[in-house]
Amino acid sequence: MRAVLLLFAVHLAWGQSAVSQLLEEKTLLRVRAFDESFDGVLGVAAVDLGAGHVVSYHGDAVFPQASSIKIAIMVQMFRAERAGQFHFSDKVRLTEKDAAGGSGDLQNELKKGPVTVTVAGLVRAMIEKSDNTATNACIRMAGMEPVNRTLHELGFSFTRLRRMMMDSAAAGRDEENVSTPLEMARLVELIHRGKAVDEQASREMLGLLKLARGGMREGVPKGVEVAAKPGDLPGVFCETGIVFHPARPFALSVMSTFLGTDRNPVPAVTKIVYEHFDRLARSNSYGNRLR
Repeated sequence: MRAVLLLFAVHLAWGQSAVSQLLEEKTLLRVRAFDESFDGVLGVAAVDLGAGHVVSYHGDAVFPQASSIKIAIMVQMFRAERAGQFHFSDKVRLTEKDAAGGSGDLQNELKKGPVTVTVAGLVRAMIEKSDNTATNACIRMAGMEPVNRTLHELGFSFTRLRRMMMDSAAAGRDEENVSTPLEMARLVELIHRGKAVDEQASREMLGLLKLARGGMREGVPKGVEVAAKPGDLPGVFCETGIVFHPARPFALSVMSTFLGTDRNPVPAVTKIVYEHFDRLARSNSYGNRLR
């Protein structure tokens, strides 16, 4: 009799979660259908910041990060500042030899002469404007090895900073800055929970990420806040951040590579994932729509 009751309990527990699992499976089928129509390869991971549940599609695959790796650099800059290695109010003098191509305004300002900027200004330019000159200055200050050591300490085996910005020779040697959708989603989850550095640092880092503009905002309704860092390279689009659904916030990482077109998959995938969490937010655990 006891065995029968245990079997009934297990069956009941499975039944209670089965319908939400079916919804998740259908969401992943939508992602797969998009992937099959898309000229490239795709990886997606989302973390429900309330329940902690993870939704993953090729989430363990290692992708190039482009400018999304700047999230990890930012974390180390805050850790180094907290350790007393420098103050955010300290001033840094940059000269033309410090200029890096690609995105950002500093490279053009440096053509007119040396520029002095605070450390806080460098971090903000790195995240808000994706300024590569500012990013390389931050890498020199934080140190590439300390960035990677912190990533290891946080439990990330595949997320690594392996080169400076716009180092085409290093890229030619396959020395890309890399991660997986799951690890990057977990990294911003740690920031959201105040565990990457400390709670005050997390508030400041999320504030900076809210300044950046990328594809995730196009995939959510107007008025929904997003704190994310996009990145792109020839043949690559990616973005990682927090989507602040009013009732069901989630961490999201969308990565793509080997692209045959300039189409950015982030808005479409974000829309699919947002609709999944929105449906969960409006229903009880059995799918009864309450609002």
